[in-house]
Amino acid sequence: MNTLNVRDEGAVRVVQLDRPDALNAFSIELMDELSDAFLAAAEEASVRVLLLTGAGRAFSAGADLKGNPDYVPRHALPGLLKAIIDFPKPFIVAVNGLGVGIGATICGLADLVYIAEGARLRAPFSALGLTAEAASTVTFPAQMGRQRANWFLLSAEWMSAREVVDAGLALEVLPGEALLPRAMAQAAKLAALPPASLLATKSLIMQPLRAQMKASYAEENVQMAALRGQPANVEAITAFREKREPDFSSF
Repeated sequence: MNTLNVRDEGAVRVVQLDRPDALNAFSIELMDELSDAFLAAAEEASVRVLLLTGAGRAFSAGADLKGNPDYVPRHALPGLLKAIIDFPKPFIVAVNGLGVGIGATICGLADLVYIAEGARLRAPFSALGLTAEAASTVTFPAQMGRQRANWFLLSAEWMSAREVVDAGLALEVLPGEALLPRAMAQAAKLAALPPASLLATKSLIMQPLRAQMKASYAEENVQMAALRGQPANVEAITAFREKREPDFSSF
C-alpha cells in the first residue's frame, strides 16, 4: 500500500502524505513508509532538503486507530521519530490543513514550518486520557515558551494558524494556494547553498538536543502505554463513539 507521494523538484525531495480519504491519518504502514523516505533522503547526495506536506484538505488527523492487525511494522512510531531527529538535512513542513496528534507534534521536529491560513493544530492527548508524544514535551516549550506549550499540551484545545505562528511553532501563515509555492521557494533557496554548510550548521543546532529529544519520546511512550486502556482513556474513547462529551469527574 502506497501511503506517500514522493517526487523530486531539483534538489528538494517533496514527500506528500497521500491518504486524503483518511485525512492522512498515520497508519503503521504510513509510519514505515515515511521512515524509509527520511532514511533514503538522508543517504542520497542529490537530495539537499526534504519538504513534507499533505494531500487533500488535511495535513494529518493523527494516529489511525483502526490499523491492520496482520501488518508487521519495520519502524513504527519510535523508528519514525528517530529517523526524523537524526535526519541531517533541512526538514520543512508545509501544513496544508488540520493537524491533530502526530500531525501537530511533528511540527516541533521540523527545522521550518509554514502553515495555511485555514489550518489548525491540536494536541488532543489530555482529552483522551493520554500523554503527549513525539518529544513535544521538549520541543514545544523550547519553541513556544513554557506557558503556551503548557496550555497547548494540557488543554487539548485548537490553535489557529495565526496562533501557531505567534507562538513560534511556525514561521509564516499563508493563503492556502500560496502555501506550497512559498515553502518550495524557501526549500529551493536552501538547496542552492553549499550542502556541507547546511549539514554542519544543522548538526551544531541539533547536537545538544538530539539525546534529550530521544530520551523524551522514549519516556513519553512509556507513559502513553501506562495510560492507554485506563478508565479515563476508555471513557474518552467510549464518549467519542457515542458522540457525547466525556465525563472525567469521577477520576
